[in-house]
Amino acid sequence: MVRSKLTDEDFWFRAALYFVIACVVVCVLLPLLNVLSSSFSSPTLVAQGKILFWPQEWTLQSYSKVLENKDVWRGYGNTLLYTVLGTAINMILTTLAAYPLSRSDLKGGRLILGLLIFLMYFQGGLIPTYLIVKNLGLVNTVWAMVLPHAVNTFNLIVMRTYFISTLPKELQEAAFMDGCSNTRYLWSVVIPVCKPIMAVIALYYSVYHWNDFFQALIYLNDKQLYPLQLVLRDILISSKVDDFATLDEGYADRLFQAEGIKYAIIVVASLPMLIFYPFLQKYFVTGALAGSVKG
Repeated sequence: MVRSKLTDEDFWFRAALYFVIACVVVCVLLPLLNVLSSSFSSPTLVAQGKILFWPQEWTLQSYSKVLENKDVWRGYGNTLLYTVLGTAINMILTTLAAYPLSRSDLKGGRLILGLLIFLMYFQGGLIPTYLIVKNLGLVNTVWAMVLPHAVNTFNLIVMRTYFISTLPKELQEAAFMDGCSNTRYLWSVVIPVCKPIMAVIALYYSVYHWNDFFQALIYLNDKQLYPLQLVLRDILISSKVDDFATLDEGYADRLFQAEGIKYAIIVVASLPMLIFYPFLQKYFVTGALAGSVKG
């Protein structure tokens, strides 16, 4: 195999491209290293600002205090419930909406799609949405975390576009000639063929639910229902961070411990998504590229 020789213009273009990519990687990686190093370092050194990108005086003290706190474990359980239940509802409704909108024989399909796009940009706002959720009796319930944003219009459009560009009309006609119903065609043909986009949309939804705290901030008053991100918020920006520190120590010691705990709980909250992502990475690349093709 003969490799074509790069011209000077191509060489400098690639060099500039790699330089920009390297700068982006450094900008993303260094804050992560700082958080990870601070979580494993002595809280005193963290509070004094002596930790950059390498841990000093290695310790698991911050992690032990985080994992001993019952609010963190309860928040983990709540967030896991909201993520699994919310993603399941999102995927079911998005698929059931995207499939008929991808069919050219759907009467009024363009009108419905145009209405959805219009509502994506022009919404009622927070107060009307809250009043609707309250009148439905969903405030302070699990359903307030999963139903108000059951369908994301952008994800729906991406899935619809993928269906149009991936599923030829001849495949649909052949399936119907063999006696396949719309439900059977969706379950046995569309979903198996479109696994990449399903994985991508599921990842989008799951990350949203895992990181969401605003919904809980608006609709939840019961601390027993707080997700992990709201627990994290209380620890990071309120005085409740002192609850993690032992009361028999000095105030300064509690503040030092609080600094280490902040970084430890950030790592604890982010770890599940970091573990989950590699398993969907191959689908993510394929589905994102194919779903971006405009039809």
